[in-house]
Amino acid sequence: VERTVAARVPARRLNVVLVSVESLGAEFLGAYGDRRGLTPNLDALARESLWFANAYATGNRTVRGLEALSLSLPPTPGQSIVRRPNNDVLFSLGSVFEDNGYAALFAYGGYGYFDNMNAFFDANDYRSIDRRNIPSQDVGFENVWGVADEFLFAHVLKEIDHEKAARPERPVFVHVMTTSNHRPYTYPAGRIDIPSGSGREGAVKYTDYAIGRLLEEARTRSWFKDTVFVITADHGAHARGTAQLPVDKYRIPVFVYAPLHVAARRVDRLMSQIDVAPTLLGLLDFSYYTKFLGHDLLHTPPGEDRAFVANYQTLGYLKDNRLLVLQPKRKVEQFRVEGERLLPARSADPALRREGIAFYQVASHVFRNGLYGDEEQIPPEARDASGVQRLAAHAAHSAYRVH
Repeated sequence: VERTVAARVPARRLNVVLVSVESLGAEFLGAYGDRRGLTPNLDALARESLWFANAYATGNRTVRGLEALSLSLPPTPGQSIVRRPNNDVLFSLGSVFEDNGYAALFAYGGYGYFDNMNAFFDANDYRSIDRRNIPSQDVGFENVWGVADEFLFAHVLKEIDHEKAARPERPVFVHVMTTSNHRPYTYPAGRIDIPSGSGREGAVKYTDYAIGRLLEEARTRSWFKDTVFVITADHGAHARGTAQLPVDKYRIPVFVYAPLHVAARRVDRLMSQIDVAPTLLGLLDFSYYTKFLGHDLLHTPPGEDRAFVANYQTLGYLKDNRLLVLQPKRKVEQFRVEGERLLPARSADPALRREGIAFYQVASHVFRNGLYGDEEQIPPEARDASGVQRLAAHAAHSAYRVH
């Protein structure tokens, strides 16, 4: 797993704005065939971006999406790592950017103590921004979850402006987590033609409006031409269930938009949410040491394509239209995926079984045993002779923050 990625050309030190949109399942987008006209801005992005059209979220909760996008790890059974003890000083997308001289930020429109988000990101090389950082006079609308997306985006633009004014040569990476596409589905009046609070369709159309406004405002900044925007989702809207995994509801959009740097095209290869981080770094031509279990989709053979879809203690491994399902007490099932249907496989594939178990078991093993740390953040005395981190030893003489 541990390896060095070596690019053939110098890195492109571009700004990066990664937006994970609350509950934005692919089924809402016209680009995926929906005819309700809810996402005109995202549909335009599909035409103008590097569009990964067959991507799947790892879970059905926000913290699962944040885990996948920041840590590039398959989901482990139970709680997301974002909410677990000893989840600091980890190898993350933020740590890679920070090690390469970036300012790394995490921005959330609500209060980041919810789901332990601020504590997690602050402990892993990001600087957290949440509702407390947004001046009240700059907020035209908010609900129980946080400020409306347009006001969160406006504040993020100001944060980037501030970072660029202070250190113009320093690139910025910011991961933005939205809230508006969530019950009670309320948003400012007069923005779209669906009344606030009337349901999910209005919330989807409003967040699409806000994304369009974000890009429109960003284009007025001098730093826009050297910025990559990644628009995706934390998870789908209807990926619920217990024993069964509704695979089609885990499908999410992934758009990479940078008109001067990334050519627009559609990629239909199977992609996992944990592949977003290494694929992004590959597009930037980064050379870096990595522990990511995700891979760079554009520099990996198609035969290695797979996705992870999980629901608390039910873990799915998707490959070649086959779904392996792992459950407690070592229950293993295999299905054929045909559209929205899961059909029991006529015979199980032992190789698929071993491979799926291996991915999930390794993900659990490296976190539980302190093997997924960011060595550069660990004091030298906490490393062994070869420089490999030993988090257990570090914990013995450092006060770990357990939130």
